Amino acid sequence: MKNRILIFLLVVAFCPLIAQNRIHNQLSDQQKTWLSKANRHEKAGWIYLHIEGEPKERGFQHGYLLAPEIKESLRILGEVWHYQSAMEWKWLVSQSDKIIKPKVDAENLLEMEGIVEGLKAAGVNSSLDEMIAYNASIELTEYWWPTVKDKISPNSPDPKQESCSSFIATGSMTTDGKIVLGHNTMSGLCNPLCNVVMDIVPQKGKRILMQTQPGFIHSGTDFFVTSAGLVGSETTIGAFFPFDEKGIPEFARMRTATQYASNIDEWCGIMKKGNNGGYANAWLIGDINTNEIARLELGLKYIGFEKKKDGFFIGSNVAEDLRILRFETKKEETNIEFSAIARRVRWKQLMKENKGKIDADLAMKFEADHFDTYLNKEIPGGRSLCGHFYLEAHNQPGTPPFEAEASVDGKVVDAKMARQMSFLGRWGSSCGMPFDAKVYLEEHPQFDWMTGLIKDRPTQPWTVFTAGEMK
Repeated sequence: MKNRILIFLLVVAFCPLIAQNRIHNQLSDQQKTWLSKANRHEKAGWIYLHIEGEPKERGFQHGYLLAPEIKESLRILGEVWHYQSAMEWKWLVSQSDKIIKPKVDAENLLEMEGIVEGLKAAGVNSSLDEMIAYNASIELTEYWWPTVKDKISPNSPDPKQESCSSFIATGSMTTDGKIVLGHNTMSGLCNPLCNVVMDIVPQKGKRILMQTQPGFIHSGTDFFVTSAGLVGSETTIGAFFPFDEKGIPEFARMRTATQYASNIDEWCGIMKKGNNGGYANAWLIGDINTNEIARLELGLKYIGFEKKKDGFFIGSNVAEDLRILRFETKKEETNIEFSAIARRVRWKQLMKENKGKIDADLAMKFEADHFDTYLNKEIPGGRSLCGHFYLEAHNQPGTPPFEAEASVDGKVVDAKMARQMSFLGRWGSSCGMPFDAKVYLEEHPQFDWMTGLIKDRPTQPWTVFTAGEMK
């Protein structure tokens, strides 16, 4: 009996390896050559992925090496979309085929074709149309859908645009007078994981080290370093509503800008050309070659742009450009009971209190900050820079009690790290507070629809990631 049990356990352990070897042996010589240039490894909750070469080649590497994670991300996204809209994911893909696909450039299409081929080689079925809709999912579900939902699914809740806390500083603000950038992503805890650090070496253009989610050719969470010396992040412009179906999708413009821009003005120029209003962000960009920082607030009709060599910019989901704020958002900017306003006030406090002291260590503390400027005390919640909406019975007006949303990461880069194409990242939350999905669902059964979608986020350390890492 014991021998049978032992044999069974060995079979269970080795079957996946046998299957993986069988799939690998079925690859063509060209595909094996492509994969020999790529690598995947994991540390501190992150997946590090290096891809390189022609568009289809690097796409194949991406799809093949992240196939299980892409499959899971598509499943989660499809189920979340269905719950929120009562519409099938296939329907949204069909809409994307008409709205998004015709506007995507050839290089980005080829890379996504490569992802689909890589998935197929790894035993996962998808399609180019699905991959396009997936990459455009933020602008489709949060920007296009609100323009049509009342005619199709009138009782669907208004989609919640993602939020983040970010700053960039230079000159007299920092200890060495050079650029420091920090960012964390606030997201629904049942969304697909965005725990991929991707090192891209394209055949043409600049090398990119960025945070992203499996299957994205852009960042999505938007934190990046390039070999041109550019660093960047963004925070969503809250309550933004215009959308132009005729424009170029944001994900394609973001990837092209990051891959090909040599300076801030070039990057912003690519982002502005063909702007569709989708995923409207305040972009915080720095150039370590000139020590300049900039904020590009990209509305639809209105654009705000500032650039300086001394000072700071902050992002907390409130438009600073009055034209964008008044004409293109439904945001009120003085009610400190709201998360975005409270965090905006906190950023200004921190910048004033720490002028001349800011470095990477302090940036990590900023992103982990728990001071609530509405309650005027230290308490983690929806109004703190490191957000924990799920802890609060009353986050802010219009927000469900104990909403399953939080800061899901933290990232920091300074000029020295950027020159080495590296950054610091923390997966889970910037403060390191763990999240237990099972306990959360037991305590808040009103969210039981998230069962099987929401994931644990155990405490992880701040970790250095560098372009060119090997296993």
